Amino acid sequence: MIEKINNSLKPKTEQLLNHSLYQKITSPEELRIFMEHHVFAVWDFMSLLTALQEKLTKTTQPWFPVGDPEIRYLINEIVLAEDTDVNLEGKHQSHFEMYLEAMASAGANTKKIEDFLLQVNHGTDIFLIIAASKIPLNIKQFLKNTFDVISEGKPHNIAAAFTFGREGLIPAMFSSIIENVQRNFPENDLRLFKYYFDRHIELDGDEHGPMAFKMIEKLCGNDAEKWQEAQQTAENALSSRIELWNGIEEVISEKTESENLQRV
Repeated sequence: MIEKINNSLKPKTEQLLNHSLYQKITSPEELRIFMEHHVFAVWDFMSLLTALQEKLTKTTQPWFPVGDPEIRYLINEIVLAEDTDVNLEGKHQSHFEMYLEAMASAGANTKKIEDFLLQVNHGTDIFLIIAASKIPLNIKQFLKNTFDVISEGKPHNIAAAFTFGREGLIPAMFSSIIENVQRNFPENDLRLFKYYFDRHIELDGDEHGPMAFKMIEKLCGNDAEKWQEAQQTAENALSSRIELWNGIEEVISEKTESENLQRV
């Protein structure tokens, strides 16, 4: 079934892998624009992950064993690496924190994500926070899709959004983009940003990808309805990512057009 779903998702994955956004990221400023949008996807990825942990393990007191121990192992292993990986300096840090430091090192503005998380920390309803926040519409729709899946509360759907629709799709492309920007603009320090993507390539390819697919197989089992729902969730997640990419490309294109007009 995993192979069947992957085949059904090929048109959307191909659209993402060949998105024209990648050709637009040729300068440090364009890369910073990307980072300032993409950081929200890095954050809500962690929300998907912890939602799975809450559903599939016992995270409240008093403790007792819950569900399939093999599934508990899979999700806890992924959480361990994503929440406390080893950064470029050899210290433990979440991938989100790595990304924030990479943004700062590259000169990207972290104010929007920090203001948003301040609201999250003091708020009660994530959907109200998203609606009221002063973030671009493409980011709002992306976050809303994620938290729609989380609030629905079906582990197999959360796992589908996490596995088929997230970070494993893109990292290799951005490593080459980073190298290109770094080569043409050597004064920009993108080492931390490249390290973030390199870690995702390593973990997703060697460990997290196979683990996540195994988790979906266990969660869906022989239930045809669950497999169908997982496939639909995966398609929605990819569509949402495409819209996020479209929005980032639009911002970059508008900036380029504005700069060209100023030169005339």
